[in-house]
Amino acid sequence: MVKTKLLEKIGYGFGDMSSSMFWKIFSYYLPFFYSNIFGLSLVDAGILMLVTRIWDAVIDPVMGIIADRTHTRWGKYRPYLLWIAPFFSIAGILLFTTPDWGYGAKLVWAYVTYILMMTVYTAINVPYGAMLGVVTDDSNEKTVFSSFRMFFAYGGSFIALFCWEPLTNFLGGYKTSSGWLGAMVAIAIACFILFILCFLITREHLKTKSSVSIGTDIKSLLHNKPWWFLIGATLCFNLFNTVRGSSVAYFFADIVGDKASLMFFATQIAFYAGLFLGVGEVSNMLGVAITVPLTKRLGKKTTFILVDVVLIILSIAFFFIPCNPTGYWMMLVFQVLISIFTGIMSPLVWSMYADVSDFAEFKFHTASTGLIFSSSSMAQKFGSAIGGWSVMMLLASAGYISDPAALAKGSVIQPHTALTALRCLMSFIPAGVALVSLIVVSFYPLTSEKIKDVNSQLKQIRKMEE
Repeated sequence: MVKTKLLEKIGYGFGDMSSSMFWKIFSYYLPFFYSNIFGLSLVDAGILMLVTRIWDAVIDPVMGIIADRTHTRWGKYRPYLLWIAPFFSIAGILLFTTPDWGYGAKLVWAYVTYILMMTVYTAINVPYGAMLGVVTDDSNEKTVFSSFRMFFAYGGSFIALFCWEPLTNFLGGYKTSSGWLGAMVAIAIACFILFILCFLITREHLKTKSSVSIGTDIKSLLHNKPWWFLIGATLCFNLFNTVRGSSVAYFFADIVGDKASLMFFATQIAFYAGLFLGVGEVSNMLGVAITVPLTKRLGKKTTFILVDVVLIILSIAFFFIPCNPTGYWMMLVFQVLISIFTGIMSPLVWSMYADVSDFAEFKFHTASTGLIFSSSSMAQKFGSAIGGWSVMMLLASAGYISDPAALAKGSVIQPHTALTALRCLMSFIPAGVALVSLIVVSFYPLTSEKIKDVNSQLKQIRKMEE
């Protein structure tokens, strides 16, 4: 059994710390940026997010296949952290650049820069995710690595989200394009450094070799029943996060308002979207911390179902929270609870994909780790694409007003239908998505006993092939 050092787990965590800083900004603030800062209509912004993220999802398996067949002195997946890191940061900066052009030219710029960003994101994040399959051969240790990954991911997300609005205000203003660009430059520099550190600290301890054709790899994937159930459940999980997360900036701008505050020991604290989201990221970290002991006690599948049940209940209850000083505290408490359980889910999902990869190697004799992990990224992006598009389309159909000039002056009063839609986007709609996730994962066949047997036989096969 491969023994790994604590420093390697920390180094692996740095990679998703970088990815998540970008991804959470994209998921939670980019829709608001496009409609209320950049100046796109809700419909154009929604179609843009749908098209670009579907493109991003489609190319994930391509990157997985490429990574599976890469051979360097640094390994198969690790070198991409070094090669792609600078392009990752540059693409992020371009994404938040607002050119002083006409509407049509700006729309083209938005498509080009978003597609570029998502392509670069795939080129670095798919190999990074696949590394989990080659850093250790122990299923429980993979959960530990996955927990470190998500702990640092949520730490990075907290920093990015909590600081985003103060950064934009410091660098030009929250309602100005220069403020948003300046904040992204600062985040992009940090992301570059983190990916380089991840490359320097981590190692690939397992040597896997794909000895079959690409067609065989794809065919075996399509016949992998655990993969189908897991990808369906995780797509819903990511849809849950995206719908709820991308609604927060609108929810605070139009329901909570920009003058809301929390009274804490006779001190007033501003209650804003970044604080709400940042507290959620810290709470996610608490969820990550209890994932390993919880899955060891209950098993991965049972834990997944339990999390979905709790998310359904909490999401429905969120709709009935009043919008007043007492309600603000209740919103924060519910955000903590919901985020703890989504925090449990994140490392759990990646660990389950590692199990699916082992199952594929055992049953189909194909080392397609990159392809399988890229499918998880694909599910994430499809969930994000559908979620982001759905939010924009629902708001547009509900009559939401997104006029940057009028919004900057504070002269917009949203219709009741738009406000109701925002409340549903934070409650009933995510609850429905979590229910679908629960139903799908109940059919997932890789129980703790099954994967233990698979790992035992797989170790014998690997020894014979050495």
